[in-house]
Amino acid sequence: MKKKLIHSATIVNEGRQFQASVLIDGPYIEEIFTNCPTSHGNAESISGEGLYLLPGVIDDQVHFREPGLEYKADIFTESRAALAGGTTSFMEMPNTSPQTTSQEALAQKYELGKHRAAANYSFYMGATNDNIDELLRTDPTNVCGLKVFMGSSTGNMLVDNEESLRRIFSQSPMLIATHCEDEQTIRRNTEAYKAKYGESMPMRYHADIRSDEACYKSSAFAVGLAKEYNARLHVLHLSSAKEMSLFDNALPASQKRITAEVCVHHLWFNSSDYDKHGARIKWNPAVKSADDQAALWDAVLSNKLDVIATDHAPHTIAEKQNPYFKAPSGGPLVQHSLVAMLDFVHQGKLSIEMLVDKMAHKPAEIFKVRDRGYIRSGCYADLVLVNLHKPWVVSPENIHYKCGWSPFEGHEFRSQVISTFVNGQRVYHQGNFADDLASMRLQFG
Repeated sequence: MKKKLIHSATIVNEGRQFQASVLIDGPYIEEIFTNCPTSHGNAESISGEGLYLLPGVIDDQVHFREPGLEYKADIFTESRAALAGGTTSFMEMPNTSPQTTSQEALAQKYELGKHRAAANYSFYMGATNDNIDELLRTDPTNVCGLKVFMGSSTGNMLVDNEESLRRIFSQSPMLIATHCEDEQTIRRNTEAYKAKYGESMPMRYHADIRSDEACYKSSAFAVGLAKEYNARLHVLHLSSAKEMSLFDNALPASQKRITAEVCVHHLWFNSSDYDKHGARIKWNPAVKSADDQAALWDAVLSNKLDVIATDHAPHTIAEKQNPYFKAPSGGPLVQHSLVAMLDFVHQGKLSIEMLVDKMAHKPAEIFKVRDRGYIRSGCYADLVLVNLHKPWVVSPENIHYKCGWSPFEGHEFRSQVISTFVNGQRVYHQGNFADDLASMRLQFG
């Protein structure tokens, strides 16, 4: 490939902003020039003037629905939507059909990724109550982690046997990523609300059914197991103020044995939004109160919460239009996660340096992703050019998700992704995608 020079951009990387030009050779960043040359030999010159150059987002939690649920989404469509949003690497969940709970199914999924992923990819190995020996065969150098559903979600992969959980936490050398909601608490709440409201239950009570009590009980159990066995635990999509007491900021994320993630929708929405958005913001764990939302923000800013991700989980709009008990939980987010968080930068809620830290640097550190997540010589050139001052309105015409809808429809974002680079190739530019895939399987360690 011809070398490329992205010149005269404002780089945001490792806690600072500076003007520079970045020389790309093949898939790698070769050199960073702070004197901002606009040309370099016969390299292709790409102007970053007036734009911000960020490391590509690494999303540690997505559901792309393939294999088996391609009517909702697939690896190709959703990874292209990710590129349009500045996400260059993703880690995808095992609750597909068939479930990714055997080494054979995992290998088949990686083969799909090789031919269908437009962004760099990794797939979790999924836990069940009965597949511990299979879990322990997973190679930690080329698989992002083990996923344990300690609360049931789409796909019914609930791991609720304490002996099984103890085996996983005591024997696995790999990062264990958990969905934490106590199933018995949720079932008890469901029965009570169903008895009161029947099938016409208002969506606003979703946060009462999948309550902070349910989240805390399960998260506390997971954290307790991790401490007892010194396991490497990463708790996904935390949603309540009560859970924040389980995490600390005494060490940098790279040195923590227990790390934590929050999702964009829990920072953006709260329970007052259910009446407007209905099932479009029905996620598990639930979007909770304004007080919970404020506590999550405090934890982001104090570094108790290490990563900001999406839990991108599309369903068709027809499925979402069902009454409460039949409407599935989850929604599409990867195309809009970066610009949503940039709106918070404009509001002064967090700095752009912290945004880059939580969405690129920290996922790379926590998962030990090799040579990604930073703008450094020798790293893969996974980059995104952003215009911080180019407003646009989300509409069905510019949504790239296969499901065709977004909870942000009608919202005007203040920033726009201009170009996305994966392994040195410009794969997205102003609404257009490259024909060829440039992605690679993520490596770890």
